[in-house]
Amino acid sequence: MTAAVCREPAWYTEHVATADVPSVTLPLDPESRAWLRDLRATGAVRDEAVARLHALLMRATRFEVARRRPTLPHLRGNDLDDVALQAADDALMSVLARLDDFRGASRFTTWVYKFGLLEAAVKLRRRAWQGREVPLEPESWSFFSTAALEPAEEAEQSELLATLQHAIEHVLTPHQRRVLVALALNGVPIDVLAERLETSRGALYKTLHDARRKLRRHLEDSGLAFDAWLGEEET
Repeated sequence: MTAAVCREPAWYTEHVATADVPSVTLPLDPESRAWLRDLRATGAVRDEAVARLHALLMRATRFEVARRRPTLPHLRGNDLDDVALQAADDALMSVLARLDDFRGASRFTTWVYKFGLLEAAVKLRRRAWQGREVPLEPESWSFFSTAALEPAEEAEQSELLATLQHAIEHVLTPHQRRVLVALALNGVPIDVLAERLETSRGALYKTLHDARRKLRRHLEDSGLAFDAWLGEEET
């Protein structure tokens, strides 16, 4: 059967930038060692390093704000400057709190830059959803459909979609259903949903994973499969 491929929304493929993958510390380049040394120092040395770090983060946040500006026509220049500054301030606190997490997989400045990009993206998404209701019910099931199917394929797809809709409504817990619908169906950014539900991104990822696994097993028990949307089973 040919089923519509529903790509993961942007929040799902966007990696959390505050992780440095290797579990062992790699040899650091001289510049990275100097950054860490100065940021761990005291007095004027540390103050100057923190100022340089904030300036680097401001470049990152301004870049991300400018890149996303066409998608936020309702925000004025002053609003965007404020977002960039707030994001840089928050990213600075995150970097300083996570210096021991740096493992040298990239240059220190590259690692730091990602904090700024992530913070700016999160704040802009929140601004975009400010005052908007977060949809926790399906707005449409039409994105599952595939046009121009043969009659037999259309009938098979209809059976699959009916089973999937029933499973979302009756197999998932109410919380799993709300999270799945908001994130995977209605495209709500995960950080926006985490803020509205007063939870964490990690908790929402776990809920979404559990919901998809439960749906996949229900469909398999029914002799159906919809991996194009549910994704691969993790082992």
